[in-house]
Amino acid sequence: MERRAIGAAGLEVGAVGLGCMPMSWAYSSSQQRGDRSLRTVHSALDAGSSLLDTADMYGPFTNELLLGRVLKERRADAFVSTKAGLLVGDQHIVANGRPGYVKRACDASLRRLQTDVIDLYQLHRADPEVPVEETWGAMAELVGAGKVRALGMCAVGARASRRSGGDLHEGTIRQLERMQQVFPVSTVQAELSVWSPQALERLLPWCEARGVGFLAATPLGNGFLTGTLTPGQGFEPDDVRARHPRFTAEMMAANQPVVAGLRRVAARHGDAVTPAQVALAWVLAQGRHVVPVPGTKRPEWAVENAGAWKLELTAYDLAEIAALPPARGSWD
Repeated sequence: MERRAIGAAGLEVGAVGLGCMPMSWAYSSSQQRGDRSLRTVHSALDAGSSLLDTADMYGPFTNELLLGRVLKERRADAFVSTKAGLLVGDQHIVANGRPGYVKRACDASLRRLQTDVIDLYQLHRADPEVPVEETWGAMAELVGAGKVRALGMCAVGARASRRSGGDLHEGTIRQLERMQQVFPVSTVQAELSVWSPQALERLLPWCEARGVGFLAATPLGNGFLTGTLTPGQGFEPDDVRARHPRFTAEMMAANQPVVAGLRRVAARHGDAVTPAQVALAWVLAQGRHVVPVPGTKRPEWAVENAGAWKLELTAYDLAEIAALPPARGSWD
């Protein structure tokens, strides 16, 4: 497995990470099975996907507890990334960036993860009621205390920025500039995929210019880019895709040319290559400090995703992907 450096803090991980969120949060709760999720994490580690990405809000809390069962046996094999800053209530999520809360949240995550140090601690969302410098300063103190090795920031999602009509990552970059004055930002996590390439415009260049690693969230387009979803199939009410503007039956049908293009590229590389691997290889091709973090609940898909690092896309492949029609959503 190829290794990648992410950030100036000397962090090193496998080329493809594992997003653990779907095991406990946001995707079809009827398909969330603890025993299978444990096998998935073990399979990912066996395949070289050392980066395990979670958050205290996933579940909430149950995702960290799940990973803790694996880390108790295999801490040396894993690079542990978790997040704080969002609280889950009844039908709502609120930000909490108060320094005291962030420190308590870190201690709670350490207990659930059954580890004495978190490799990467990420601010899930800045609290509009607390200056980001105060939150970031408290997180920096956790590094000084030896509880955390490095700090990262999660960018605001594309849908929120699209609705507001603003530049997609303008607010995130302003926050990052302020945070850098307090303590180094080692990583930024934001959506980046074939059908959501907007981070290439400003956010990824910002990271590259400063030696900041980039964790590509939802690199498989919430599963759409795998080619395994059927237009009109429907989603469970608690599945985020049931309310996503690109997952209406009409828009899933309209975006099939994107998947068709990934299939064409995959076919040129052999029968064993999948559209999902092409989508991940495209993300990997965007820079040496870029690490895709695809989420999955199934061991076989974790292994498939991890194998994407072996796929080297040609200039012709990349040009064909660049020429694919932009993805559409019901907001268009």
